[in-house]
Amino acid sequence: MKTNHMNQPAVHLLMLVLTAACLFPFLLLFMASFTDEKAIVAHGYSIWPSTFSVDAYQYLFSNSATIVRSYGITVLITAVGTVSGLLISSLLAYPLSRNDMPLRGTISFIVFFTLLFNGGLVSTYLVYTEVLHLKNTLLALIIPGLLTNGFFILLIRTFFSTSIPAAVIESAYMDGASEYKIFYRIVLPLSLPILATIGLMLTIAYWNDWFNGLVYVTDPKLFSIQNLLNRMLSNVQFLQQNDLGGNAQKAVANVPMNSVRMAMAVIGILPIICMYPFFQKYFVKGLTIGAVKG
Repeated sequence: MKTNHMNQPAVHLLMLVLTAACLFPFLLLFMASFTDEKAIVAHGYSIWPSTFSVDAYQYLFSNSATIVRSYGITVLITAVGTVSGLLISSLLAYPLSRNDMPLRGTISFIVFFTLLFNGGLVSTYLVYTEVLHLKNTLLALIIPGLLTNGFFILLIRTFFSTSIPAAVIESAYMDGASEYKIFYRIVLPLSLPILATIGLMLTIAYWNDWFNGLVYVTDPKLFSIQNLLNRMLSNVQFLQQNDLGGNAQKAVANVPMNSVRMAMAVIGILPIICMYPFFQKYFVKGLTIGAVKG
């Protein structure tokens, strides 16, 4: 016991060092976004700006209404997509976790097969645009490739199989509970850790997604924040690489590209960083609550 007690300061010191190592890149990113462009070019990135500047944020928020609208779209598709993805994944994973389900092995193989093979971008694009007509709709930012996937389903299925006591479900049957009541009243409340984990993965995927917007959305009013920032950066890079001449060339030359990149990253990741602590408690929370009926 004394040895363990004596080792605690060393363990705490090690954890502080690891924490600092994880936080350092974010601190450098944040401070670089407030650094003058000329200072970055001359001295590189530093923890404390040699010349403080908010030019990058002024450039990004020059059209604040567009930024706010894109943020709203991102929040909407993230919330709807995460909740829908959790519901669909858990509804499929629960019957797959039951040994008495007909064709359980076949359906599990089909789910696993989707992890190894897909139809490719061309066929996927044709299905979503020509068959389902999702182009330039909010559903195009929710359904393609993000709503759920086989990996999440298999994770939840394994959790249901190994962590939900079979005796609890059997006792619920004996008390006359239906499958839906067992699922919503027993299985889901006991599965908060895995649901929080998958929910966080889905949230990050939706928040950081720009590819679906690039492929399926051309209407600027439907741009998500990641898609908007990506297009802004691409447009500026294109203008800088082409000789426009006159005032347009001067305006583009004054854009602080390096600090703009950092500011874009800050705008993109800040909400996720703020939300993460609310999910973390479920990762270490105990699972089985209550007693098993004899």
